[in-house]
Amino acid sequence: MSTRTRIAFLKGHGTENDFVIVPDSENAIELTPAAVAVLCDRRAGIGGDGVLHVVRSAAHPEAREMAAEAEWFMDYRNGDGSIAEMCGNGVRVFAGYLQHAGHVGEGDLAIATRAGVKTVHIAKNGDITVGMGAARLPEDEVTVSVGERSWPARNVNMGNPHAVAFVDDLAHAGNLYSAPPVSPATAYPDGVNVEFVVDRGPRHVAMRVHERGSGETRSCGTGACAVAVATARRDGADPAVTGTPATYTVDVPGGRLVITERPDGEIEMTGPAVIVAEGEIDAAWLENALR
Repeated sequence: MSTRTRIAFLKGHGTENDFVIVPDSENAIELTPAAVAVLCDRRAGIGGDGVLHVVRSAAHPEAREMAAEAEWFMDYRNGDGSIAEMCGNGVRVFAGYLQHAGHVGEGDLAIATRAGVKTVHIAKNGDITVGMGAARLPEDEVTVSVGERSWPARNVNMGNPHAVAFVDDLAHAGNLYSAPPVSPATAYPDGVNVEFVVDRGPRHVAMRVHERGSGETRSCGTGACAVAVATARRDGADPAVTGTPATYTVDVPGGRLVITERPDGEIEMTGPAVIVAEGEIDAAWLENALR
């Protein structure tokens, strides 16, 4: 971490998927995995499912090539300090922060992520729509297990990997404290987010998720997109074939997201972003916590 004595932060959430936001336009703060984990600790730190490190693309070695398309880079970290390619709810909260800070207004903007440049629209009512890119659907046969139960799962990649299992009751997912076993392990060499899904009505489902590196979270944006795509294919709907967009409502423990897959493959996710607090991290406390 920096030697400065205080570091600005904000706290925000998107359908209760919550984040510590660290504004650092010039990439001057070294966020080690241990520092991220301490910040995200819900008892000893600020608490969050992850950290949104806000950096200008031109100032970050992983984003410089995207700087011409997107001024800002979402340097996202999971709650355990590991790096993730993408976080759908995080992108919405990241955009909400940029608006809160006066960097952008309503309308369209582009945000650089490790999964590429994402297009974002900030509506007048505060809802934020994120272009999540297209899903890839590897044909691997995958099985998810919890205790004595197991289910076939759909392998969906949204820039990060997902295994989507349809169950009769969300309680069958168990406590989700640890990652549900997925086989074959070779299908996900870098780990996987696992979604459990039940039907609520026509084109309306509910889900629980275990996010790799974070455990069960109140919401997962890429997971909701993966669930919508997997459900559409289960229902026989493929917009690339029908030429008609497919829209699904996905209830997560922390709220509701609306997911639309367009005929060109682009997936759009719409939902809220809330900034709840801002303050300062005591750098001395953080240094002591890391000893």
